Amino acid sequence: MSYLILIRHGQSTWNLERRFTGWVDVDLTEKGKLEAKKSGDLIKDLKIEIDYYYSSLQLRAINTLKLVQESLNDKQNFTKAWQLNERHYGALTGLNKVEMIKKLGEEKVYQFRRSWDLRPDPLDKQSPFHPSNIDTYKNVQTENIPDTESLKDTFLRVTNYYNEEIKNNLIKGNVLISAHGNSIRALCKYLFRIDEIKISKLEVPTGNPLIIEIDDGQKIKSYKYLDKYRATDLLFF
Repeated sequence: MSYLILIRHGQSTWNLERRFTGWVDVDLTEKGKLEAKKSGDLIKDLKIEIDYYYSSLQLRAINTLKLVQESLNDKQNFTKAWQLNERHYGALTGLNKVEMIKKLGEEKVYQFRRSWDLRPDPLDKQSPFHPSNIDTYKNVQTENIPDTESLKDTFLRVTNYYNEEIKNNLIKGNVLISAHGNSIRALCKYLFRIDEIKISKLEVPTGNPLIIEIDDGQKIKSYKYLDKYRATDLLFF
């Protein structure tokens, strides 16, 4: 038996500003730092050892993981992978969600945010928000840098990485992943076999660890959010 812990990063500066963030590399707010520290404290209370740590390549997930490790007094190295990045929101990147609802309507913006295979228009490669113009991604091969993504696209890269790099380590020990709303949503779809309609309804709160108990046959035995007061009705699968 082993544990898989999934954490969406703490609140970021663009979460606070209600902007589509995607692959843009923004940091945590003070509230986000507190959420990350609390995540670490909740995990510490479990009294289990984390054997493998993973993060996306993005600062908000990396710094969340560092604060979790600080709470756990654990200084071991962790793996950073672009495959665990947030979904790329294409031309919506940087725009305010409230303003876009006023412009396009709530239903259209909801479709862009939550539909399975709808991609926003691609982001102009000359934009300062395009990953090719952000230092974080200078070592990522050009063919792996998207201009836009659907949740389906995100699902494919996240689950491929999970199966190739993470799954076998779950056989050997406990794994913690610090990532993003859509990369965690994609992984939950895969692990819990959620259909393409229901996945749109899955909410992933910031800074609230989801702990999944997995048996030796890689089957899920139990799961729960550690901060139960911020998890009401969030788990429906």
